[in-house]
Amino acid sequence: MITRGEMPLVRRVCVLAWAGAAVSWELSTPGRLVPSLATCAAFLLLATGCALYIRRELLAELRRSQEIAGAAQRALLGPLPGRIDGLMPAAAQLSASRGAAVGGDLYEAVPTAYGIRVVIGDVRGHGLPALGTAAAVLGAFREGAYDEPSLDGVLRRMERALGRHVRDRARADPRSPVAEEFVTVLLLQIARDGTLLALNAGHPWPYLIRPAPVPEHCTVRGRGAAPDPAPQSPAGLVHPTQRPTQVLPLVGGETLPPLGVVSVPADVRPRACGELRPGETLFLYTDGAEDARDRAGRFFDLAGVLAREAAATPARLVAGVHAALLRHTGGRLADDVALLVLRNDRS
Repeated sequence: MITRGEMPLVRRVCVLAWAGAAVSWELSTPGRLVPSLATCAAFLLLATGCALYIRRELLAELRRSQEIAGAAQRALLGPLPGRIDGLMPAAAQLSASRGAAVGGDLYEAVPTAYGIRVVIGDVRGHGLPALGTAAAVLGAFREGAYDEPSLDGVLRRMERALGRHVRDRARADPRSPVAEEFVTVLLLQIARDGTLLALNAGHPWPYLIRPAPVPEHCTVRGRGAAPDPAPQSPAGLVHPTQRPTQVLPLVGGETLPPLGVVSVPADVRPRACGELRPGETLFLYTDGAEDARDRAGRFFDLAGVLAREAAATPARLVAGVHAALLRHTGGRLADDVALLVLRNDRS
């Protein structure tokens, strides 16, 4: 069945087919070479006009689709505030689907009575088909983060929202492959003193970027360190902006299966996974970043890029990783990528 949106394209194809048939008939008629050439020229002019009209309409439809995709992205992943209770955030998302501005990755950070609660997740698949699942899961987080006293309650709300979304899709389209729908999720809670609690359902653990301790009267070289000699103060200490940094994987114990694979266990509880102290940065990401490959099959060195960009502001850190990722893949991503940075600017 032809839908209403497909009718203009069908009409254009019919016009071009009719013009092609008319030209063929004219050229095959014997004894009418000159009139046939004139008629063919007229038909060719008509076909050229139709082609230009179709091109203009397709470009207009593409612009409208991009505007709709941009609006959907702003509604799903709204811009983060400039500061969240003493933390400076920055985020970005890249879609692997050509022409799509949104994908199946999600993130959010909200201040609550229990601390700053953060989520980052990755829906199976990418592009527009995963958008509805991401919206359902993210909507449940935005409600549960304020109401639930513990992160396990937030995770269960997100699990129930995913289950409702899968059942609704199955009723609306029985051919939809909803049986394999799942979402990886990382939940973090950052207390006022910087203490971190985490619940991880199949998601990559984030990186913690912190200044490395520097002995007096010397500089330290290492991964992410500034080139020697580093600028020094009159007392002989390394200048604060040139101190070497440490890029450490943050690990919080057991990792649960992704949401939608099995039910969340009844006895699951969030676990402490360290601290985010003043001056330190937390870098969260989806697996599309570390799994990205170049044409030779080499994986993207995310930790190395973080070490080189560690001294930047959160916004510049996100932009630097974003640019390095596109350079590494040649602009051809195999999966959606979401990046979320939180720097502790508290005194």
